[in-house]
Amino acid sequence: MRIAEHPILGSYDKGRTVEFTLDGKKLEGCEGEPIAMALKNAGVMVHRYTRKEHRPRGIFCAIGRCTDCVMIVNGQPNVRTCITPLEEGMKIETQYGVGSKGE
Repeated sequence: MRIAEHPILGSYDKGRTVEFTLDGKKLEGCEGEPIAMALKNAGVMVHRYTRKEHRPRGIFCAIGRCTDCVMIVNGQPNVRTCITPLEEGMKIETQYGVGSKGE
């Protein structure tokens, strides 16, 4: 299920189906939709784990105000996936604290 209009990004035409990776696993989404939407559609609920207590976080506000949906996108940590458009070939990683699992 996909939203037709985002409160911050507005409405958009459903783009072509593109492939991206999450932690090395290939997934598909619609080009231009928020990364968080493509992940939710693929059944992914956890985007990051907190630094101190390693608690899972996912979509909360969905308008770019909080940091619950931040992930590592193309090597860049702390990307708000709820307002970042999906592009072909994006490399998305679950964020652990302020970096990747191996850090």
